[in-house]
Amino acid sequence: MAALQTPPPKSSLMNILWDIQRKRRYIAPDDMTKIANEFRISRIELEGIISFYHFFHRSHAGNYTIYLNNGIISKHGNYAAVKRAFEKELDISCGETTTDKMFGLFETSCIGLSDQETSALINFHAFTDLTPAKVKNILGQLRKGEMPETLTGIPKNNIQYTPKKDKTVFFKPYTAGVGLKKLKKLSPDQLIELVKKSKLSGRGGAFFPTGMKWEFCKNNSSDQKFIICNADEGEPGTFKDRVLMNKYPGLMIEGMAMAAYAVGANFGYVYLRAEYYYLKDKIEKEIKNFRSKGLLGKNILGIAGFDFDIVVHLGAGAYVCGEETALISSIEGKRGEPSTKEYFPVERGLFGKPTIINNVETLCAVPRILSMSLAKYLKIGTEATKGTKLISVSGDCKKPGIYEIEWGMKLKQFLKLIKAKNPYMILFNGYAGECLSSADFDREISGENLLAEHVQFKWDDPIEYARKMSAIGLRSGGSFMVFNDQRDLMPIFENITNFFVSESCGICAPCRTGNFLLSKKLKKIMLCHAEKSDLEDLEKWSSIIKQSSRCGLGKTSTNYLLSAMLKFPQEFNKCLLARSDFNKSFEFEKVTQDYDTIINEIEKVHG
Repeated sequence: MAALQTPPPKSSLMNILWDIQRKRRYIAPDDMTKIANEFRISRIELEGIISFYHFFHRSHAGNYTIYLNNGIISKHGNYAAVKRAFEKELDISCGETTTDKMFGLFETSCIGLSDQETSALINFHAFTDLTPAKVKNILGQLRKGEMPETLTGIPKNNIQYTPKKDKTVFFKPYTAGVGLKKLKKLSPDQLIELVKKSKLSGRGGAFFPTGMKWEFCKNNSSDQKFIICNADEGEPGTFKDRVLMNKYPGLMIEGMAMAAYAVGANFGYVYLRAEYYYLKDKIEKEIKNFRSKGLLGKNILGIAGFDFDIVVHLGAGAYVCGEETALISSIEGKRGEPSTKEYFPVERGLFGKPTIINNVETLCAVPRILSMSLAKYLKIGTEATKGTKLISVSGDCKKPGIYEIEWGMKLKQFLKLIKAKNPYMILFNGYAGECLSSADFDREISGENLLAEHVQFKWDDPIEYARKMSAIGLRSGGSFMVFNDQRDLMPIFENITNFFVSESCGICAPCRTGNFLLSKKLKKIMLCHAEKSDLEDLEKWSSIIKQSSRCGLGKTSTNYLLSAMLKFPQEFNKCLLARSDFNKSFEFEKVTQDYDTIINEIEKVHG
């Protein structure tokens, strides 16, 4: 098979938009006309693409574009004080640009730094553990001509725990090519069989068997096949892939090459979320290193016909692009909207060709399995889930960061490991995950008995619930957020709902309209204006969204709410008990703010 030397032309659209955004700080109407003509698409279609992505602007975003993380972990940190400091120092509000166009200040959702909050991006360079004093100093240095990259570095990995040496899979010494060289003794079919025997499944959250996916793709004949690494780690509270790509980018590249060998692909994309732009140079440098060593390119390792190369494709801020069909659309230079699955990507994916899409952690696991041997790997973990799992920990604990644990660890043991402070609620698997209570603490983190959602029980008997659920594993996508018994849960739920309202791609009514209605209903409950029927509506609407949304992300957008209503009914009921006609949304200070400002100005003038 002949190696594809350059990506198909349409895939360069996002790169061109990024080049203009970085150079001009916005994409002007004249730019749109030229690009539309070049790619032979209408201006309207192009504007639809630009407006879809959060980080493309149609007005000046400032020479220094600041994105402040407004996720719930950030808000439980220094967010409010940091936001005030930015606004005070710049004399603008969030969403505005200074009159001299030097600074633009914007909010954004989780940027993969939940263990180092409060955080922000300045020209896509990460600034962590922010305080008002740090904000003042950073802005002062930028005004003096310093560049953002000279004021910060790549965020720390913060790896807090790995198992015993013989059971560590990911975070152990790495030498490029060790796993890849094992392919000299394996045929593509043998490699696929090895991956199937390992029971490796997708680590991005879907948990589809990796070997089976590769086999399906291999069996679809085509003149061209693609490998895509899904590095669009947009699930709030998740940052394991960031750490993997920073510490061992070669592992990811090796995994992609192995997938290519298995299915007969000759070109690959790393779809890197824009929030991880600061890792792009490091990944591309490692790709060049692999090429120089004969580990990428034509006839890799001297294996005739094993031709494979990789490019990094930068996203532009869209949570939904974590869904595989939306990700494909984005690479193709379109709006990142999920498609109906008439065909699966392994049949017709990128540019209509058979395509493998795997998560960073999934791909990194394959070369480790080959280098340590399948027999040793199968001794780690549980019967259903072999190996180890990477978990991103944040929130109310003394040791936030990355944990590599052996599948099978009890939840209560894990809470001790991270030194959780009076854990009350665990948000497991991010905003699209489920809420766990103390009744779940005896469950293990594993894939055993995965049909948990089909188990029937009554929550009014929590002892019976705990007994039944203790036999059901908790399958983790990688996010673990801890909230202690001093936290008010309702603002947490509001933050999550607002996130899904903002991040819905808008293509289907259940997700687009349903989450908006949920946010309004939730606000009504929080303001103590609700009745019992409003809680019934919450549950009913959440179920409709879950059952009828177009893509997996829409279907999981209400998981947290359904599980919260089940396990923390007291949080909702206390709002009903406090029902009042008093309008808590009325903010007297905000209403009189303009009046106070005018009076202060008059007093300055007249002494």
